[in-house]
Order: sequence, then C-alpha cells, then structure tokens
Amino acid sequence: MADECIFCKIVNGEIPSEKVHEDDHVLAFKDIDPQAPVHIIIIPKKHHQSIMTVPAGEPIIAQMLEAANRIALKMGIADSGFRLVTNVGEDGGQTVPHLHFHLLGGRAMQWPPG
Repeated sequence: MADECIFCKIVNGEIPSEKVHEDDHVLAFKDIDPQAPVHIIIIPKKHHQSIMTVPAGEPIIAQMLEAANRIALKMGIADSGFRLVTNVGEDGGQTVPHLHFHLLGGRAMQWPPG
C-alpha cells in the first residue's frame, strides 16, 4: 500500500508540497484544499494506515503532537486556539489511508464539526 500512498509519495519527494515542518520522523505541509486560514497536514514519514495501526509503545503519536505544538506557535494560532483532528476509516471521513492530523486554525471553529 505504501507504494501507492499519496502521502508516502510526498515524503519521498515524488509529489511536491509546501512544507512547514520536517524532522526525522514527521513531515507537515499545507493542505491543498484548506478548510481554514491555517490548514496543515501532519504525517509520520513511516507509513501507518491510521491511528489504529500504530503499535503500542511506538513514539510517533507523541512526535506528531510535538510537531503540532511547534507548528501552532510558528503559524501564530497557539494563543487564539486551533483544532487538531485525525479521521479513522471511511465512516470517520478518512480519505487518505495514511495516518495524519489536520491542524486547523485562524478562525473560530464550529461544533459539532460534521
């Protein structure tokens, strides 16, 4: 699956992206169809289908959360607030089968979300 995964292709440089953060384990880039003034996709560089497939004890979720904090500060939305979302499965709204967080901010968020 990873060979055909669009996010894996972004990690490998096969598809361009507007990067906002990169370290050894995490890549973050601007969403191509933003749903808020700030809409960043945060992904692990290693392919995991969703949060449900991350083995217990693997530190990637903490690494992604740390990246989200840094990005929120960098983008100027840490004080005003933001939303951090991961969708799981078709009914959960996951359209790319690669674990990812959406970091949304720069406007007031509504509830319920959808």
